[in-house]
Amino acid sequence: MMASAEEVLREHLAELEKCRRCPNMQSAPVFGKPVISKVMLVGQAPGIREPGANQLFTWTAGRTLFRWVEAACGVEEGLFRASVYMVAVCRCFPGKGSGGGDRAPSSSEIGNCSSWLEREIEILRPELVLAVGRLAINRFISCKKLDDVIGRIQRVLHEPTGVSFDLIPLPHPSGVSRWHQAEPGRSLLNQALQLMSQHPAFCQAIAKPALRRNC
Repeated sequence: MMASAEEVLREHLAELEKCRRCPNMQSAPVFGKPVISKVMLVGQAPGIREPGANQLFTWTAGRTLFRWVEAACGVEEGLFRASVYMVAVCRCFPGKGSGGGDRAPSSSEIGNCSSWLEREIEILRPELVLAVGRLAINRFISCKKLDDVIGRIQRVLHEPTGVSFDLIPLPHPSGVSRWHQAEPGRSLLNQALQLMSQHPAFCQAIAKPALRRNC
């Protein structure tokens, strides 16, 4: 009997939990529940507090992200987490950098983690991917300037898996970034959130009638 997608995803996460490929990472892998969804959110890497909660976007950046989502379409954090599969490019906290902020993952660390994301795309075959922050966006498309990619949908063929999906890039909600607080970033962010709220895959994943009427 063929295993269900949830069973396969649970086995995948059990393997991920044991991963220690990157000796300079400062935590074990961080991941949430095995949500079976056609919508994936891909962030950059956990912060210092996320390992304790074992879920992404738990603190300041998370509060900003979920404030954006609730303002755009009335979806509160609990429903979003239960409906969208949330992952990150790098699954472990990288540690602090010399400037006091979180250290940017190295290219080798990003490469070491790539197989986990590829496997999840194979299992879930998403119809919509929300890429949050430049590091995440660059895993799917070239992003030299946020102004050029935020506020629009791009159709992506993910070559490692052969899966095609719509990509909606979002800026990172970290307090370090001011891009989304001034124009044109503020307007482009609002456009991106509206595109997300009206996307058929998002409407179906959230399963809210009010949202479905907008699709």
